[in-house]
Amino acid sequence: MSDTRRGLLIILSSPSGAGKTTLTRRLRDWDPSIQFSVSATTRAPRTGEEDGRDYHFLSENAFKSSVTEGEMLEHAHVFGNFYGSPKGPVSEAIEAGRDVLFDVDWQGAQQIKNSSLGQHVLSVFFLPPSIKELHRRLVSRGQDDAETIAKRMLKSWDEISHWDSYDYVLVNDDLDATEARLKSIVTAERLRRSQQPGLLDHVRHLQSEFEDMP
Repeated sequence: MSDTRRGLLIILSSPSGAGKTTLTRRLRDWDPSIQFSVSATTRAPRTGEEDGRDYHFLSENAFKSSVTEGEMLEHAHVFGNFYGSPKGPVSEAIEAGRDVLFDVDWQGAQQIKNSSLGQHVLSVFFLPPSIKELHRRLVSRGQDDAETIAKRMLKSWDEISHWDSYDYVLVNDDLDATEARLKSIVTAERLRRSQQPGLLDHVRHLQSEFEDMP
């Protein structure tokens, strides 16, 4: 039987400070063929940004038309601009057996799971071991001032409250152990029946062989 498989739509989510960025990097280091979905946006390109690499830059009319025609897996309006995930490139990647990573919140995750490609979604949510530890991590990384950290902490509970809408939930109390569990999940999900398009033909071949037995 052919080893050809369909790709996964991998959604990794967590509150700020729970380890998503590090785990995403480690997952891609483990398998560099896993690619990021390139989002579409109506905001203007920033210095150094390239269309098709950083974002697909669209006019507002073109973006809204894409949504109306069902060409966006998910979309949102943020700070006066539209953002979304074009379906076409993701569909092509899936059929070619390439996994695609999405950087979306729980609302975006739900839209993708409810889309026509939802059967290929793998969603994982990372929980911190405690709120105290979450706060410690935000402080120790030294990226935000006290006010920003306070805002992130307030937002974290809203994000955590949607944990049960994900396929898998991992408590990130040990980064190496969580990484190992994440890799195991991805490996197993790649073998999901719906991800193996050649299975039906293989079973039919087995049936034919069985019927031809003397």
